[in-house]
Amino acid sequence: MDLDLAALLLRLALGPMLLVHGANKVWGGGGLSGTAGWFESLGLRPGALHARLAAFTEIGAGVLVTVGLLTGPAAAAFVGLMTVAGLTDHRGKGYFVFKGGWEYVLLVAMAAVALAVLGPGAWSLDAAFGLPLSGVVWGAVAAVGGVLAALALLAVFRRPAPDGS
Repeated sequence: MDLDLAALLLRLALGPMLLVHGANKVWGGGGLSGTAGWFESLGLRPGALHARLAAFTEIGAGVLVTVGLLTGPAAAAFVGLMTVAGLTDHRGKGYFVFKGGWEYVLLVAMAAVALAVLGPGAWSLDAAFGLPLSGVVWGAVAAVGGVLAALALLAVFRRPAPDGS
C-alpha cells in the first residue's frame, strides 16, 4: 500500500504537469503559431511540425502517466521530451532552473525513469488491465529509448540559424 500511494503521488505530480505544458502549447498565449515560432528559434524546423508533435506528446504522455496506463512507454516519452528541452532551450545556461538551466528537465526525466521502474501502483489502469509495463527493464527502456529518440529527432530536424540560435 505504501508503494501504491507513492506511485500515485508521483503520477499525479508528473502527469498533469506535462499535460498542461502540452495544452499551453496549443491554447496558451501565442497558441500553436507562437509555439511554432519558438521552436523555430531553437532551430527545430519546421516549427509548426514540432509545435504539434511536442504538444501531442506532452498531452498524451501526461494523460497516460496520470491514469497509469502504458507507464513504461509513457515514461520514455517524458525522457525524450526532457532531453530535447535540455539540449535546445536549456543548453549552455548552467544547472539551475532559475537561470534557465537544465535542473528541471533532469529532475522530470529522472522521476519518469523512477516511475517506470517502480510502476504505476495498484491504483492504475496498468494494474487493472494486468499490463506488466514497469520494472528495471522498462526503466532502462525509458532512459535509453527516450534519449535515443530525442537524439534522432535532433539529428534529423535541428537546424540552428547561422547566428548559432
